[in-house]
Amino acid sequence: METRKKLINDVSSCVDEALEGLVRSSGGLSLLKDHRVVLRSDLDRLKGKVCLLSGGGSGHEPAHAGFVGHGMLSAAVAGAVFASPPPANILAAILALHEAGASGVLLIVKNYTGDRLNFGLAVEKARQKGVTVEMVLVADDCAMDSISKAGRRGLCGTILIHKLGGAMAEEGCSLDQIVSRLTVVLKGVGTLGVSLSPCSVPGSLPTFDLKPGDMELGLGIHGEPGIQRSEIGSADQVVKTMIDHMTNPDSQSRLELESGDTVVLCVNNLGALSGLEMGVVTGAVLAYLESRGVVVARAMSGSFMTSLEMGGVSVTLMKVDQDDLLRLFDASTSAPAWPNLSAVCVSGRDFVVEAPTMGPRSQDITYPTGPLSGVMENVLESICLTLQRQRTNLNILDQECGDGDCGNTHYDFTQAILLWIRNKPIPGCPGKLLAGLAGLAEEKMGGTSGALYSLFLNAAAGHVTEGQSHPAAWAAAVHAGTEAIRRYAGAEPGDRTMLDALCPAVKELMKMTPEPLSEQMHVLCAAVQDVLTGQFSSVRRPVPVLHMSGRVHQPFVHAVWTQLLHGLHQ
Repeated sequence: METRKKLINDVSSCVDEALEGLVRSSGGLSLLKDHRVVLRSDLDRLKGKVCLLSGGGSGHEPAHAGFVGHGMLSAAVAGAVFASPPPANILAAILALHEAGASGVLLIVKNYTGDRLNFGLAVEKARQKGVTVEMVLVADDCAMDSISKAGRRGLCGTILIHKLGGAMAEEGCSLDQIVSRLTVVLKGVGTLGVSLSPCSVPGSLPTFDLKPGDMELGLGIHGEPGIQRSEIGSADQVVKTMIDHMTNPDSQSRLELESGDTVVLCVNNLGALSGLEMGVVTGAVLAYLESRGVVVARAMSGSFMTSLEMGGVSVTLMKVDQDDLLRLFDASTSAPAWPNLSAVCVSGRDFVVEAPTMGPRSQDITYPTGPLSGVMENVLESICLTLQRQRTNLNILDQECGDGDCGNTHYDFTQAILLWIRNKPIPGCPGKLLAGLAGLAEEKMGGTSGALYSLFLNAAAGHVTEGQSHPAAWAAAVHAGTEAIRRYAGAEPGDRTMLDALCPAVKELMKMTPEPLSEQMHVLCAAVQDVLTGQFSSVRRPVPVLHMSGRVHQPFVHAVWTQLLHGLHQ
């Protein structure tokens, strides 16, 4: 096992540099020199009010310094990574707030032994200096079925206590009032985490081992052991396991939660989950809570109390049985890490709106057949079968410049075409046929290829009709499609894209006239030959659309033109 690479300058200075980065980028924050303390920059506004101070080891960003601001913390003190701050720094923060005119200082502390000791020692020293100071312990962990002497650990519920306490302080509540209210609120706060991968302190090995494909339920934010390891399930399964454990009536650390209760929900990224995963998990939590009859008044999802780069998530529930708790929760704050939440109840809200009427899709409309229907069907089927035979070759080519699925993508598209022409008569109007194919490309191919082919076919569709399908009209259609790709994809001939195959053929085709095709077969043959023998010109600039690689798409263009030539010969 190796130490993980970190994007830092030096292990010994990373905490100080991180604090400086936060403060320099946030106009409402200041840094207390030599003490790793982040303060509100408007300390003059705190005179006569209770000030809130929190903190702990670094590595949990944005906690706690990111929650310093109007309506939340007045200051936060940081220790080394995963290490409680020294009492001297905590005391310096208390005295800075006291000297700013605070009527009292409340310390909000997570229930870890190091934090209890160091913050407690600072409290005693501050009292000796005449400072009115109190401490509230947050112990919201619901992992352990039986509570040890050390008690439950403090987790992400701490952030919600910052918010309520900060709002009360801003309203002018006394220190005793805030302590009393928060003590009651804490009885209805519970948190449980699950990890999919460990984290590592800068310069050190990962904090624990976890077999790939496994997860650990109930671990602490420093990598302390959890209660159970198992295979990773689906998001729905993991969420159900978490909430069921949090509310297990046989557990001493349970959160009492019944149908009809109202809660604030916090889904917290422990560090390394993607935004996509967080969205899935948040939706799963909301759905499961509502299935149990729980009303979710507010929901916040994101990174609030992390564990460095740990891959995992914690779920915090705070019961809000009184309207004024939601008022305090909704109160404004300037803390940079607090999300911009809506003051609308999450549960019961109609969050899906009807889509606008788009009209029938081109591929769903049944058009009358015409004289060209038969030959167009033959050509289409030949193109589709040729491309399907090239499935593996296209995938191999795409592996060198893309994600290796080009053949599969074209196979799906051609299957959709074959199914379509078997179930629908081929329109007699070539433009209607091209529009239908464009719709299929957009729907069945997707991605870059779907957009390219749909652009081409849509642009071409307007140039050929049942009454105007002579060679010059088809040439104009191909030219229009090619120009649409050039316009929207930002590529030009010579950029090593499909245009290197299309453009020479289009140039030749534009020599077509409205005269019968039989008199112009040499032009069509020359166009096909340009596709077959054309060479890439030198690259003039980077290509913005990687999936336009000519090496992959030239076989497609080749197949289309060869089968088109064969069909028109017939």
